[in-house]
Amino acid sequence: MEHIVIIGNGIAGITAARHIRKLSDKKITIISAETDYFFSRTALMYVYMGHMRWEDIKPYEDWFWKKNSLELKKGYVESINTDLKTLYFREGDSITYNKLIIASGSTTTTFGWQGLELKGVQGLVSKQDLEMLEENAPNNKECPSAVIVGGGLIGIEMAEMLRTRDIQVTMIIREPAFWENALPLLNSEMLSRHIQSHGVDLRHNSQLDKILGDDQGNVRAVLTTSGEEIPCKVVGIATGVKPNISFLKNSKIETDRGILVNRKLQTNIEEVFAIGDCAQQREPIGLRPSVEAVWYTGRMMGEALAQTICGNPFEYRPGHWFNSAKFFDIEYQTYGWVFPKGRRKDYEEQFHWKCESDLRAITVSYNKESGEFLGINTFGIRMKHEVFNRWLNQKRSVDYVIENLREANFDPEFFKKYEKEILKEYLSKIKILKV
Repeated sequence: MEHIVIIGNGIAGITAARHIRKLSDKKITIISAETDYFFSRTALMYVYMGHMRWEDIKPYEDWFWKKNSLELKKGYVESINTDLKTLYFREGDSITYNKLIIASGSTTTTFGWQGLELKGVQGLVSKQDLEMLEENAPNNKECPSAVIVGGGLIGIEMAEMLRTRDIQVTMIIREPAFWENALPLLNSEMLSRHIQSHGVDLRHNSQLDKILGDDQGNVRAVLTTSGEEIPCKVVGIATGVKPNISFLKNSKIETDRGILVNRKLQTNIEEVFAIGDCAQQREPIGLRPSVEAVWYTGRMMGEALAQTICGNPFEYRPGHWFNSAKFFDIEYQTYGWVFPKGRRKDYEEQFHWKCESDLRAITVSYNKESGEFLGINTFGIRMKHEVFNRWLNQKRSVDYVIENLREANFDPEFFKKYEKEILKEYLSKIKILKV
């Protein structure tokens, strides 16, 4: 019987396993050094915050795996010999495969700062990171203050988590506004104000120089490049993630930032595939980054690869870009492309609207020459994915989108309808832009 081995039990690996099982009776072994069972990584923060229990973030009951003949192995893969089709584990044993799927996910990116080895320095990617944060910051007496280095989605999650335990949080970011490398400046400035309103000491245009420790090897402070020393008991590293591929260093599998794959998610080695955060497209798909560390793309890669594994060659086609997140009380969605200033295309123009509460806003991107709608960021207003996906497919004009926003409103019965206000401001600004 053909043996499929999957390294990683995150959303990409588990999706591949489930869909292969639906399509075949192949032997499937799922390997993870992190946990026995798959869990929802995006819900880790809610366990620390007390909103959910650990068992609540496991989408499937523990018996699900045995019932579906999915073998689970707890272990850390240390090396791979693709000639022998064999994985070697840190624990000393090995396993052979017919086809190998690498779905090893991401790990925290660091930049060689002094003090990274100190107790209290950590990222927030794995279950072990969550357990470490519980140990390092159980309450505001044991940990009265913390510093988060970097912003982005992991940084804001850590800030919200720590603030629920009344721990003072200082966040240092290089940009003039929060996540300004990913969002237009007006969006970033609004988020900066919102983060500060939750008691976070947000330091813009600030960079880490080194992390300082005490005689027992614990964190005691950070030092910024401007010479400021900020006392703290925890340092959260939120400077991004990178593909978790260090175990491939001596293998024949080609890597760059991630594991290089084609559209069918195949590596340079026959019968070896890579999906999820660790995969890197040899040729980027449209304007998408070559490495996509996003939950839904991992799921889509798993579904696509299952078809290929089961004899129906299938290319990964993710469609239009979309994503969502939450910044304390503000929910964020993006559909299509809305670039920050430094990455904005020559043909791109943007329309911004923000309500007086400073809690709701939209930014619409469009082609200033053709008027074609290119994308939208929404803050505090939920929108329907399928509507914007359809409009992007239809290449609707920005005029059409603004005039029909009511159709895309996900919660019209719960949220004030801002469509008329947005249309009025759009029309007034468009006249100015066209003059």
